[in-house]
Amino acid sequence: MTRISVGMLSMKMLWSANWWDEINESRKWQDGIFFTLCASYALVSAIALIQLIRIELRVPEYGWTTQKVFHLMNFIVNGVRAIVFGFHLQVFNLHPKVCIWMLLEVPGLLFFSTYTLLVLFWAEIYHQAKNLPTDKLRIIYVSVNAGVYLIQGGLWLYLWLDDSSMVQLLGKIFVAVISLMAAVGFLLYGGRLFIMLRRFPIESKGRQKKLHEVGSVTGICFTCFLVRCFVDVLSAFDSQVSLDVLDHPVLNLIFYMLVEILPSALVLYILRKLPPKRVSAQYHPIR
Repeated sequence: MTRISVGMLSMKMLWSANWWDEINESRKWQDGIFFTLCASYALVSAIALIQLIRIELRVPEYGWTTQKVFHLMNFIVNGVRAIVFGFHLQVFNLHPKVCIWMLLEVPGLLFFSTYTLLVLFWAEIYHQAKNLPTDKLRIIYVSVNAGVYLIQGGLWLYLWLDDSSMVQLLGKIFVAVISLMAAVGFLLYGGRLFIMLRRFPIESKGRQKKLHEVGSVTGICFTCFLVRCFVDVLSAFDSQVSLDVLDHPVLNLIFYMLVEILPSALVLYILRKLPPKRVSAQYHPIR
């Protein structure tokens, strides 16, 4: 009886391994999964563009506000991802291999810039509410992002000249570090703003909505950047979970769904409210 149980268990494990390998090595499955990612990113990109157009039609006189820039960057990030996965066969067969990493990591860096823009926005609100200086916050945001792109660009240039495994490892660790930075930023300023709103003395429907908005976006973004950090560290030391190869389509599907597509879709839905129309200076409503 024991031998039969062990035999059945071995067959199940073998079937599971074969099932996973068959999907990863099947061209049809690869195409299906990567085109699914392409369509998903294209949909999120279209939603961001539609929302940007709605905001612009609502308040064209405000210029490029943080809300408009955030939706524009979401449109670009998801649009670039859709193009990359739409041409996955060409992308994953590029030489030298640093070209693949560039095409996969540039949207990731733009994703970092897009969502740390929310951290900047919340930091400005928090500092204004606490009568703290805000003039250096934008400088810090620009400096951090410029430093990230500069360091990553230097790593790509080195890998173009010398395909060093140590520099590849450093590159993946670097991406993990900036993801951890983003997660800490959301926890720090999203958490502070959430606590400040909870202590606000006036109960109102708007306050409850803002609490829900800040709490939900903080939780979503903190989780997605933390998961991204963990996977980047894991892939740096284990080639079996590498995402920059064509024959790991299932891992790519799970990873990008969890850390980019679903978070982006949820955040765009939560932040879907349009800004109020500007009241004309010549019009004075009856109080």
